[in-house]
Amino acid sequence: MSGTSVDAVDGVLAAFDGDAADAPIRTVARASRPMPGALRSELLALQQPGPDELARAARARVALTDLYAEVAGELLAGGGGAARVAAVGAHGQTVRHRPELGYTLQLIDGARLAEATGCATVVDLRAADVAAGGQGAPLAPALHARVFGLPGRRRAVVNVGGIANVSLLTGDGRAPAGFDTGPGNVLMDGWCERHLGRPYDADGAWAAGGRVDPALLAALLAEPYFARPAPKSTGRDLFTLAWLDARLQGLPARPAPRDVQATLAELTAATVADACRGFGAADVRVCGGGAFNGHLMRRLAARLDPATVGTTAELGVDPQSVEALLFAWLARERIAGRPIDLREVTGAAGPRVLGAVYPAPPRAG
Repeated sequence: MSGTSVDAVDGVLAAFDGDAADAPIRTVARASRPMPGALRSELLALQQPGPDELARAARARVALTDLYAEVAGELLAGGGGAARVAAVGAHGQTVRHRPELGYTLQLIDGARLAEATGCATVVDLRAADVAAGGQGAPLAPALHARVFGLPGRRRAVVNVGGIANVSLLTGDGRAPAGFDTGPGNVLMDGWCERHLGRPYDADGAWAAGGRVDPALLAALLAEPYFARPAPKSTGRDLFTLAWLDARLQGLPARPAPRDVQATLAELTAATVADACRGFGAADVRVCGGGAFNGHLMRRLAARLDPATVGTTAELGVDPQSVEALLFAWLARERIAGRPIDLREVTGAAGPRVLGAVYPAPPRAG
């Protein structure tokens, strides 16, 4: 998969101990490729209106699919080849997410990926949920409940990618809840790139040296999305640097760039912490790129004290592998024809089988 940070394509090779829906999952191997600069720029540009979008999107889809194929090829080589793999699950790159208008758009060419890998390939994993009246996101709570749920303990699992989302696990057998809390790394990364020429703020060091600007934080938190009840989801359609610039212009005094970065980190920490605290989580586990931002993790821990705050690594799953593992699991469920119940998360009308399948091409001989 490739997420809203648009920084890499990450993949895992997953093994399931049995055919049941709740069979234990093991991560056998992991592979990743950085997103080439030109492709990243084009994918980001396609997330806003522009000229010749259809042809540009088609070319980007081909290039992105070939990058997915590289990652899948490495995993297949280490896993004994295509004959031993049931399916490839591929999320693609979200370029528009407007479930309120009835659509979500991920760029990926399932037929091309099936041809390249020799495996059945499952794509378009959000559309059925949107068609059923759901948000199409987040999809992770269904997997998080299976992998990270702990009987008798209210646990929140937070994915901090470009956008942050939270899975709320009750520990009492009830279906998990969850929603997108708002910006994860997307604004921090964009601001860092604008002012330092770097794609992200390593370990949150730049933010850690700044001061939170109370007026800016209040202006950011006034965004109506944060007050909306779940189910809800969001993306780069809303949270852009233009969105940030508009709020900076409304301030009586403009903060220094480093103080803006500190405030953006605090925005992510505040909105994630509000979701976890409102749920009453005693235990919070973070995955995604944000799990490696030391400053952000410290701010989350401070805001959520006395709850335990850590990463999914402490539960046996690499924080960078969790989302790719989700799409392996979703592909397995699609091949099995099992519906996923996300009513409490996305607001869909009922459980739906998610994804479209491109069969494996015939094998020679």
